[in-house]
Amino acid sequence: VQLVESGGGSVQPGGSLRLSCVASGFFLDNYGMAWFRQAPGKERSFAAGVTWSGGTTYYADSVQGRFTISRDNAKNTVHLQMNSLKPEDTAVYYCAAAKGIATRRADMYDYWGQGTQVSVSS
Repeated sequence: VQLVESGGGSVQPGGSLRLSCVASGFFLDNYGMAWFRQAPGKERSFAAGVTWSGGTTYYADSVQGRFTISRDNAKNTVHLQMNSLKPEDTAVYYCAAAKGIATRRADMYDYWGQGTQVSVSS
Protein backbone atom coordinates (compact mmCIF):
# COMPACT_ATOMS: atom_id res chain seq x y z
CA VAL A 1 0.00 0.00 0.00
CA GLN A 2 1.53 3.25 -1.09
CA LEU A 3 0.70 6.86 -1.93
CA VAL A 4 3.25 8.72 -4.02
CA GLU A 5 3.10 12.48 -4.52
CA SER A 6 4.71 14.42 -7.33
CA GLY A 7 4.61 17.87 -8.89
CA GLY A 8 6.19 19.95 -6.18
CA GLY A 9 8.82 22.56 -6.91
CA SER A 10 9.78 26.21 -6.67
CA VAL A 11 7.60 28.97 -8.04
CA GLN A 12 7.27 32.74 -7.77
CA PRO A 13 4.35 34.36 -5.97
CA GLY A 14 1.28 34.33 -8.18
CA GLY A 15 2.40 31.19 -9.96
CA SER A 16 0.77 27.78 -10.20
CA LEU A 17 1.63 24.17 -9.51
CA ARG A 18 -0.28 20.93 -9.92
CA LEU A 19 0.36 18.15 -7.45
CA SER A 20 -0.50 14.53 -8.15
CA CYS A 21 -0.92 11.55 -5.85
CA VAL A 22 -0.97 8.02 -7.22
CA ALA A 23 -2.09 5.07 -5.12
CA SER A 24 -0.73 1.55 -5.46
CA GLY A 25 -1.67 -1.61 -3.62
CA PHE A 26 -5.26 -0.54 -3.06
CA PHE A 27 -8.11 1.22 -4.85
CA LEU A 28 -9.11 4.75 -3.93
CA ASP A 29 -12.79 4.23 -4.77
CA ASN A 30 -13.86 3.80 -1.14
CA TYR A 31 -11.57 6.41 0.33
CA GLY A 32 -11.99 10.05 1.12
CA MET A 33 -8.84 11.83 0.00
CA ALA A 34 -7.13 14.97 1.21
CA TRP A 35 -4.06 17.11 0.95
CA PHE A 36 -2.37 18.31 4.10
CA ARG A 37 0.64 20.56 4.41
CA GLN A 38 3.36 21.23 6.91
CA ALA A 39 5.38 24.41 6.93
CA PRO A 40 8.77 24.61 8.70
CA GLY A 41 8.28 24.80 12.44
CA LYS A 42 4.53 24.31 12.22
CA GLU A 43 2.13 21.42 12.68
CA ARG A 44 0.62 19.57 9.77
CA SER A 45 -2.64 21.19 8.68
CA PHE A 46 -5.54 20.36 6.40
CA ALA A 47 -5.58 22.06 2.99
CA ALA A 48 -8.18 20.35 0.78
CA GLY A 49 -10.36 17.26 0.74
CA VAL A 50 -12.68 15.35 -1.58
CA THR A 51 -15.27 12.65 -0.94
CA TRP A 52 -14.87 9.14 -2.37
CA SER A 53 -17.13 9.94 -5.33
CA GLY A 54 -15.58 13.30 -6.03
CA GLY A 55 -18.97 14.89 -5.61
CA THR A 56 -18.01 17.12 -2.70
CA THR A 57 -14.84 19.10 -2.13
CA TYR A 58 -13.91 21.18 0.90
CA TYR A 59 -11.03 23.52 1.67
CA ALA A 60 -9.21 25.34 4.39
CA ASP A 61 -10.12 29.04 4.44
CA SER A 62 -6.53 29.94 3.58
CA VAL A 63 -6.68 28.17 0.20
CA GLN A 64 -10.36 28.53 -0.71
CA GLY A 65 -10.73 29.98 -4.20
CA ARG A 66 -7.09 29.33 -5.11
CA PHE A 67 -6.72 25.55 -4.79
CA THR A 68 -8.79 22.85 -6.47
CA ILE A 69 -8.76 19.20 -5.48
CA SER A 70 -9.92 16.55 -7.94
CA ARG A 71 -9.76 12.81 -8.31
CA ASP A 72 -9.79 10.22 -11.05
CA ASN A 73 -10.76 6.89 -9.53
CA ALA A 74 -10.16 5.07 -12.82
CA LYS A 75 -6.51 6.16 -12.63
CA ASN A 76 -6.30 5.81 -8.85
CA THR A 77 -5.10 9.40 -8.73
CA VAL A 78 -5.82 12.62 -6.87
CA HIS A 79 -4.68 16.08 -7.93
CA LEU A 80 -4.28 19.45 -6.28
CA GLN A 81 -4.26 22.45 -8.61
CA MET A 82 -2.71 25.40 -6.82
CA ASN A 83 -3.09 28.87 -8.33
CA SER A 84 -2.17 32.35 -7.14
CA LEU A 85 0.46 30.86 -4.87
CA LYS A 86 1.73 32.90 -1.93
CA PRO A 87 4.93 32.63 0.11
CA GLU A 88 2.83 31.35 3.02
CA ASP A 89 1.88 28.33 0.90
CA THR A 90 5.48 27.10 1.22
CA ALA A 91 5.33 23.67 2.86
CA VAL A 92 5.69 19.96 2.37
CA TYR A 93 2.40 18.72 0.90
CA TYR A 94 1.08 15.29 1.83
CA CYS A 95 -1.60 13.17 0.22
CA ALA A 96 -3.75 11.08 2.56
CA ALA A 97 -6.53 8.46 2.30
CA ALA A 98 -9.30 7.74 4.81
CA LYS A 99 -11.56 4.75 4.26
CA GLY A 100 -15.23 5.58 4.01
CA ILE A 101 -15.10 9.09 5.43
CA ALA A 102 -14.38 12.70 4.56
CA THR A 103 -12.69 14.65 7.32
CA ARG A 104 -10.30 17.48 8.10
CA ARG A 105 -8.79 15.50 10.97
CA ALA A 106 -5.35 14.16 10.19
CA ASP A 107 -5.62 11.41 12.81
CA MET A 108 -8.55 9.86 10.90
CA TYR A 109 -6.48 9.10 7.79
CA ASP A 110 -5.24 5.59 7.17
CA TYR A 111 -2.53 6.09 4.57
CA TRP A 112 -0.05 8.87 3.88
CA GLY A 113 2.40 9.71 1.15
CA GLN A 114 5.97 10.77 1.75
CA GLY A 115 5.33 14.39 0.82
CA THR A 116 6.43 16.79 -1.88
CA GLN A 117 8.04 20.17 -1.28
CA VAL A 118 6.41 23.36 -2.55
CA SER A 119 8.40 26.59 -2.25
CA VAL A 120 6.99 29.98 -3.15
CA SER A 121 9.41 32.92 -3.19
CA SER A 122 10.58 35.75 -5.37
